[in-house]
Amino acid sequence: MHIKELTLAEFDTFAKNHILSSYYQSSSYALVMAENNYEYDLLGYIDELGILKAVALILIKKINIHHKYGYSPKGFLIDYFDYELLKSFTNDIKKYYSKKLDFIKINPEIAIGEINPYSKITNYNSNISLRDYLKDIGYTKLKDNLYFESKIPRFNAFINLKEYKFENLSKNTKNKIRKSLKKGLIFEKVDKDKMDIFFEFIKHKKNINEYYYKNYYNIFEKTNSCDLFLVKIDYEKYLLNSQNLYNKEQEKNNILSEKLIANSSTLNINQKMASDRNLLSYRNDIEIASHSIKDKKEEYIAGAFIIKHNNRANIVISGIDPKYKSFNANYFLHYNLIEYYKKDFKFLDLNGFTGDFSNDNPFLGLNKFKIGFNPHIYEFIGEYDLIINEKKYNSLIRKGLLAKEFNK
Repeated sequence: MHIKELTLAEFDTFAKNHILSSYYQSSSYALVMAENNYEYDLLGYIDELGILKAVALILIKKINIHHKYGYSPKGFLIDYFDYELLKSFTNDIKKYYSKKLDFIKINPEIAIGEINPYSKITNYNSNISLRDYLKDIGYTKLKDNLYFESKIPRFNAFINLKEYKFENLSKNTKNKIRKSLKKGLIFEKVDKDKMDIFFEFIKHKKNINEYYYKNYYNIFEKTNSCDLFLVKIDYEKYLLNSQNLYNKEQEKNNILSEKLIANSSTLNINQKMASDRNLLSYRNDIEIASHSIKDKKEEYIAGAFIIKHNNRANIVISGIDPKYKSFNANYFLHYNLIEYYKKDFKFLDLNGFTGDFSNDNPFLGLNKFKIGFNPHIYEFIGEYDLIINEKKYNSLIRKGLLAKEFNK
C-alpha cells in the first residue's frame, strides 16, 4: 500500500460516501482553512489493486521556523476497526511526513458512549476499545476535556429530526418557544450580504475577524452546502400580538378584580397580582412596538450559520443580541431550524456540549438550553497526537509552545 496525493474531486468522491463523512473532511473545508494560515494535503491510501482504502485531509500549520504540525479535523477517514489497515496507514503516514511535521493531531468522530442528561449516566459501547489500540500503535491520548478546550468538542448533542416531536421538548423549552412566537419574530433565510449583521451576534465568541465567515460562506456556497439565517422583529406583528394579549388579559383582570372583592383569599390575591404584572408587561410591549414603528426600525436579534453535509445540518455557530433576552430569540431560532430542516435531513447537529453536569459548570445554561430540545448526547473518543518527531515534540512541550498554540 502507498500514500498518494489526490485531486479535489478524487478526495470528495471517497470522503462523501465514507461512514465517518464530515464537512470537516472535505475539500471545501480545506479551502476555508487555506484562507486562515494553513496549508493542506489531500491524501489517499491505495492498495496493491489500486483501490482507495482511506483518505485524510491534513491541515498544516507552522508554529515557528523550526516546527510544523498537521491536523486532520475529525480524524482520518479510514476503517478504524480494521486494525491492520490502521496500523499500516499510521506507519506510512509517519514516513510520509517524517521530514515535514513534528506530529499530526486527530479527533475522530467515533462515539464511545451516549449520555442520559437526566441520570447523568453514560452508556459506553464497544468503540471504547479503540482507545487501547490507538495507544498501542503510537497515538498519544490527550487529556479528556469537560468543556471546549480541544479543537472540536468531545461531547455533542444531536436532534434526530425524524423522531422529533414538539410535545417531547421540555416544559420550559415549549413555554419559551410559545412566548417567542407571540413576539412578532420572523425567521429569515438571508444571503451573504447580511453576514455583517450576523457577525455582530458572534464576534465575542471567537477571536476571529469579520472576513472569516464571509470566506466560509463563499466557499461552501459554491456547492450549495451552507445557509445563513437571521431572526428579525416584525414590529407591526409585535404590536398587534401585544394589543391582543393585553385585551385578553384586561378581561381576565376585570374578572379577577370582582373575585377579589367577593373573596380576598391568598389565591385570588396572587392571581390578581400576576395578572397585573402581565398587563404591565404587555403595555410595555405595546409602547416598544409603537415607538419602533414610528422610528421605522429594522431590528435583527439572532442568527445561525449552517453547513449541510449528507444527512446532517450542522450549526457551525449561532448567536443572539443579549439586549433582547426577553424575546427568547434563541429558542425561536432553534425551533425554526428544526422545522426548516426536518423534511430533508435526518440530524441537526447542535455543535458542542459539556461533560460537566454540576451546578459549578460555567456552561450550565448552555447545557440546559440544549437538553431542553431532547437531543441525543454523545461522548466521542477524544483528541490524539501522532508523534512523528519525538525530540521536536518534546521540545514544543518543554518550551510551552504547544500550550500556547492550542490553549487559546
